[in-house]
Amino acid sequence: MATLLRKIGLIRLHNRDTEDPKHHHNHRGGGGGGQQSASLRGKGGAKSGGHKQQQQQQQQQHPGGAGDASPGPGKGKGKRAAEPAPRDKPPQPAAGAAGAAGAGGPRERAAGARAGPGPAAAAAAAATAGGSLVPAARQQHCTQVRSRRLMKELQDIARLSDRFISVELVDESLFDWNVKLHQVDKDSVLWQDMKETNTEFILLNLTFPDNFPFSPPFMRVLSPRLENGYVLDGGAICMELLTPRGWSSAYTVEAVMRQFAASLVKGQGRICRKAGKSKKSFSRKEAEATFKSLVKTHEKYGWVTPPVSDG
Repeated sequence: MATLLRKIGLIRLHNRDTEDPKHHHNHRGGGGGGQQSASLRGKGGAKSGGHKQQQQQQQQQHPGGAGDASPGPGKGKGKRAAEPAPRDKPPQPAAGAAGAAGAGGPRERAAGARAGPGPAAAAAAAATAGGSLVPAARQQHCTQVRSRRLMKELQDIARLSDRFISVELVDESLFDWNVKLHQVDKDSVLWQDMKETNTEFILLNLTFPDNFPFSPPFMRVLSPRLENGYVLDGGAICMELLTPRGWSSAYTVEAVMRQFAASLVKGQGRICRKAGKSKKSFSRKEAEATFKSLVKTHEKYGWVTPPVSDG
């Protein structure tokens, strides 16, 4: 049995040596084994040539690089070739500064946040801050001018010797006055009405805007209820000098009140004595609406200048 196994092993060794191409090449001088080796090399070259030709065709169809066209290991055979390289994409429109700053990775964005806003953002912030400070400073200046002017007006009225008018502040506000007109022309019918009805004064209200004295105050009659004399609904007063077009910063409250007293007499103003109507008080809302309407009317048609003979 041992002898039989040794013979089988020798036979296998002999067959292996006879099938080895190197054995045939070394011992037979390149006979049949050389032809077999050449055949194997020819097949390998054919396969390599076919593979290269396939790569060239794929490169022509997808000009993105040979490495992109060939499928990698473990990928499906039916998978499409990779997309073109980023350089083949059309150029994108330029984004703003904020988009450019946020286009980087997390590290770039973190570095930009630590560096703070750029010069353009800093300049915009400074301009915004400056713009908000300018109106505030201007408003403060207008308030100071208005306050100084009204304080002087109060002092001048307190020095009047004829006690033509007197002033009371509404809720202690320097910009809201109740003015009492104590005197009108003593030869007028209005003066007679005041005597007969025991009316000691005509009460008016004046409110001064933020840009006073460069804009006129709003003036209206509170009591008594008057008819004619250029006093309209709600107690509004039809006087050109109380409009933005007719106003001058040189006008004083005393001068305005003297002009009003003259217009009352000129317009035949009377104290209303009709039952029910005389007790109805004037309304500020109605006065403001009436005044706006008459200003529009006079701006369209102009103001009528009375003849010199009428004073």
